[in-house]
Amino acid sequence: MKIILLYGGQSAEHDVSILSAFSVLNAIYYNYYQVQLVFISKDGQWVKGPLLTDKPTSPEELHLTWATAGEAGNFTGTIIQPGDIKEDNAIVFPLLHGPNGEDGTIQGFLETIRMPYVGAGVLTSACGMDKIMTKYILHSAGIPQVPYVPVLKNQWKENPKQIFEQCEGSLRYPMFVKPANMGSSVGISKAENRVELQNALEEAYKYDNRAVIEQGIEAREIEVAILGNEDVRTTMAGEIVKDVAFYDYNSKYIDNNIVMQIPAQVPDEVQEKAQEYAKLAYTMLGGSGLSRCDFFLTNKNELFLNELNTMPGFTQFSMYPSLWSETGLQYGDLIEELIQLGLKRYEQRQSFLTEMK
Repeated sequence: MKIILLYGGQSAEHDVSILSAFSVLNAIYYNYYQVQLVFISKDGQWVKGPLLTDKPTSPEELHLTWATAGEAGNFTGTIIQPGDIKEDNAIVFPLLHGPNGEDGTIQGFLETIRMPYVGAGVLTSACGMDKIMTKYILHSAGIPQVPYVPVLKNQWKENPKQIFEQCEGSLRYPMFVKPANMGSSVGISKAENRVELQNALEEAYKYDNRAVIEQGIEAREIEVAILGNEDVRTTMAGEIVKDVAFYDYNSKYIDNNIVMQIPAQVPDEVQEKAQEYAKLAYTMLGGSGLSRCDFFLTNKNELFLNELNTMPGFTQFSMYPSLWSETGLQYGDLIEELIQLGLKRYEQRQSFLTEMK
């Protein structure tokens, strides 16, 4: 069977996707699969690369180049149309993080061309990516969250004074300002006063027309991995151990300052509550395949759900696969299970469509 590995993408998380892809390519069971590389460049070109039957040696090999008119040299890919990836006896593994990959757009395209794929479906991806929609849905399920204020860009431009008053009337400094549709801490800023809040909003609006302002709290960050379609399983919580108040994109992926504690050193009742909330959030959003659920934990053991990430970082050292490894499900076996879950979800959806005819 062939795995069509989609990676790269047009989002700010392009490089994170390449790192995830390289890790997956080094763990796939090549005695069962061939892997067709399909790279999406930062400007949106789809590039079909080689068909792999063994591990690549370096992430640099995944930065595919392609020939254009008048150029000569050794090129490793060919520009294709997105629909050209469709073929029988294949499944797509969309290792794309952020907008145009994790937000339901790619998932909707794959549904349209009737290709099975790994991970969450259209609705789950779209809602999970959108921080404001996630908060609305989790609120309806009674899952605790930190206080927040959603702010549209046009509202901010028309009446910034009103936005300041709304935020300062319902939240306290420090506040965290986030683009509604972005991951990996891209575009997120901490604001300690009104000037910093203004700057933080301007930064967030570089990435989205919608932003969410959250109450900053003193808290630990713990995360639960989720796996499954109807039969949902969760891991124990792991912890991101911080030596600074806030980790931005560079801290996470460039400087590699993140330290993980697995399992998190928390009371049993906190572990159980985190697993319960993670499973409920996943179910409410219609999850399938995988997700990682992130929480804030205060020194009073109050638990607040931060977000549900439908395509978490997937290097073998990332939190999601590390949590499953701690339970005994090793990285290669985790990839295999995700492939099988994707195929089962596709078969079920096709059976529903057949019944409708």
